[in-house]
Amino acid sequence: MVDAKLGAAQKNFLHISRAHDHEPRCYFSPNEGLNRYCISKLYNLNKLSRYVVAKSELAGAGTPDASYSLSGFHEVKLSLKVRGVCFYAVTAMAAISLIGFMIVAHPFVLLFDRYRRKAQHFVAKLWAAATVAPFFKIEYEGLENLPSHDAPAVYVSNHQSFLDIYTLLTLGRSFKFISKTAIFLFPIIGWAMSMMGTIPLKRMDSRSQLECLKRCMDLIGNGASVFFFPEGTRSKDGKLGDFKKGAFSVAAKTRVPIVPITLIGTGGIMPAGMEGVVNSGSVKVIIHKPIKENDPEILRQIARNTILDTLKLRC
Repeated sequence: MVDAKLGAAQKNFLHISRAHDHEPRCYFSPNEGLNRYCISKLYNLNKLSRYVVAKSELAGAGTPDASYSLSGFHEVKLSLKVRGVCFYAVTAMAAISLIGFMIVAHPFVLLFDRYRRKAQHFVAKLWAAATVAPFFKIEYEGLENLPSHDAPAVYVSNHQSFLDIYTLLTLGRSFKFISKTAIFLFPIIGWAMSMMGTIPLKRMDSRSQLECLKRCMDLIGNGASVFFFPEGTRSKDGKLGDFKKGAFSVAAKTRVPIVPITLIGTGGIMPAGMEGVVNSGSVKVIIHKPIKENDPEILRQIARNTILDTLKLRC
């Protein structure tokens, strides 16, 4: 019985034994079990296997920039983290520099432009443009499809990344985003969102969702525009998710057009769940022709198919 165990152990661990007598060997003893050298080898092999698994999962993340060569993985990862730190440093400095203009202008905005708040959105555009300029380039297509500044509309887009907000703000349109209530608690950013008229939402609260939709319709009735990410959350794999009906119900009830926008590249630069890194790359913003329909389901299908077809064609 002991001989059988010893033979099996020698067979299983033959590949990590040494060829020369003066080097340590892997062996099994009925009394002592595996020797320390063999245990050490197994521990190192386990660490390597976990590293390879982690590398394989990252390579299959669905974004071209998420995969790196095995030999340079640690160096690339460090450089991406450094870029991430620089990104947040730039956005913080830009926000601190510009928040004063928002605060000074806000009383006048409330008096003369309570619903659109163009001045506050102009400052937000400067902040977003200053933040992204050192890190990636944005190309625009279909700018002629944007409604005029004074024409209310419901804008919708695919959602891939934290960078989507920055990218969309550079369009310079005064549409109101919808954001989680917790974000409003952050200093400076939360203040700016409030002054811009961003709409708060508690995601799991049905009453909050109803109030959000009512607020959107009220804003549109007073000449402002609103913006929805109809998927409801950022895509983890780059694939377009199902569209919820909220945005399209608002558009149908208020009889304003839906303006679909396709974002390409933001998910590769800062993938969802990896907000601490910034890859190199470029972003494309494609504005499609406005859609007018009275049926929210038809609006939903047309808008989603428009964005989906563009992603399939361009990605």
